[in-house]
Amino acid sequence: MTDTFDDEDETGARARALSNRQVLGFIARFWRRRPVLFGLGVGLTLVAIGFDLALPWASGRLVDTVANRGAPSVAWSAWMAFVGVYLGFSLVRNLAMRFWIPLAARNMEEMTNEGFAKVQAFSSDWHADSFAGATVRKLTRAMWGYDSVTDAVTIWLGPGVIVLVGLSIAMLIRQPAAGVISLVVVVAYLAVNLLVTERYVRPSNLRSNALDSRIGGALADAVTSNPTVKSFGAERREAERLAKVTAAWRDAVMVTWNRFTDVWLGQNLLLVLLQAGLTGSMVWAWAHGTATPGDVAFAITAFMLMSGYLRNLGENIRMLQKGLDDAEDVAAWNRLEPQIADAPGAPDFKPGPGAIEFRDVTFRYKAAGAPLYDRFSLKIAPGERVALVGPTGSGKSTFVKLVQRLHDLQDGAILIDGQDVSKVTQASLRRAIAVVPQDPALFHRSLLENIAYGKPDATREEVEAAARKARAHDFILKLPQGYDTLVGERGVKLSGGERQRVAIARAFLADAPILVLDEATSSLDVETEGQVQAAAEALMEGRTTIVIAHRLSTVRGADRILVFQKGRVVEEGRHAELKAKGGVYARLNAISEGVA
Repeated sequence: MTDTFDDEDETGARARALSNRQVLGFIARFWRRRPVLFGLGVGLTLVAIGFDLALPWASGRLVDTVANRGAPSVAWSAWMAFVGVYLGFSLVRNLAMRFWIPLAARNMEEMTNEGFAKVQAFSSDWHADSFAGATVRKLTRAMWGYDSVTDAVTIWLGPGVIVLVGLSIAMLIRQPAAGVISLVVVVAYLAVNLLVTERYVRPSNLRSNALDSRIGGALADAVTSNPTVKSFGAERREAERLAKVTAAWRDAVMVTWNRFTDVWLGQNLLLVLLQAGLTGSMVWAWAHGTATPGDVAFAITAFMLMSGYLRNLGENIRMLQKGLDDAEDVAAWNRLEPQIADAPGAPDFKPGPGAIEFRDVTFRYKAAGAPLYDRFSLKIAPGERVALVGPTGSGKSTFVKLVQRLHDLQDGAILIDGQDVSKVTQASLRRAIAVVPQDPALFHRSLLENIAYGKPDATREEVEAAARKARAHDFILKLPQGYDTLVGERGVKLSGGERQRVAIARAFLADAPILVLDEATSSLDVETEGQVQAAAEALMEGRTTIVIAHRLSTVRGADRILVFQKGRVVEEGRHAELKAKGGVYARLNAISEGVA
């Protein structure tokens, strides 16, 4: 049996691959949102760099003063300059951080919020192709990727390059041979790091990141399906399945870390070359009488500063690359247009009596060769109760998804109260359609929040009134914390019938003109089914209702029954009429009664 997680990186959820430049451009957009904070952070960082560049000069002046046995007052003045330069660097650098911190925190907050909003806007197909755990992992990793990139570019790499080039130029002016050596080594160091990191390290880092996302997907898949795991006694099997994923990640991340270590070795060899070149050239110049002790002190201090910055550059180039890779998925999502988008300037849907019309609709799923619906037309009158029956794959569920505009059509139009569903905003359209699914998924929040989800500004009295209509109020009061009881992930703390009644209460409170019931009683015991059916009957009053029927016994009271086969309505009428015809419905009914 194949491991489905192997295919995760090939789905539309990944939207690879962006260049480093594209990801950096995505992150830079957040810097530009707060120009004052960013400008003050950059400005103060440049001032701190000025102090850093002055340190070798202050060191050389102090050593020359002492070596030449100048007046004590002059020596103390040089000492004060030496100490003052470092103190100024420390204070200004600390002040700069006071502006980088709020900039980073606010931008990380916005990146996460906007990434989540983008994911929410993607189509049902996109989410079906994605592992929820992997998506969560990518979002949280991108937030910290932003932090790594910002720190690397604005706090370390940018200042580091300025200091290194500045010191090399100062060295070139003071001792040309030492200056040439330092410039050559600095340029080589930067070029090697950037090229090797992108060409050698990045491919393996992307691979280990993808496997890190697969760990999140595998964990979420098993944890959310824990009741199924337990029912089959499959804990060991799931542990072994996860172990395969983590083993693949381990192998990939070891390659990545080893490649980072290879780069680190090259960096240190270049540092040795810089150290040997600078000090050797200065000793040679001193031996030939062209360098003073202050020049030697200048070179040694400059090397200490340069070696520190170069080490930081190496570390931060790696941090920069990792941060760019971590943010890449969210940057790619940002470039990905929603698969189902609102038309420019689309107005909100205006709820009416609930008339529905399919007008010459042609629809094909993306993986299908032939269309499911081909020039399909149908009208549902306001307040009519319509039942959809037929075998699996006949188009019943697709009918409801198209009414909600969870997919776009290839041709034709769907109108609700005369409004083309593709021309109004999706959110307003879906608020006008209440859905009670066969297996309601509740949020791990209180019952009060779950019932009020369709009307978040509802009062507690309104929530309780909806629960009474749904026959849910009594069982809720028996729970330890009543309406404040947390229901567990997907509502696992409630029984199937309790979840159904909560979903019906939610629909009552939403008070939408169109109602969709996806066989809300098919998996319940007889007593609970009666309670849910009574609640559903009350909910249907005065609403256009579409019932997806899996058991024909539940649709006998429908105003009209539509029998679907391969995307076409082959029969329609009331229960008694269709049964008497002796056609498809009569055959399905006979099978249903035989099973019952």
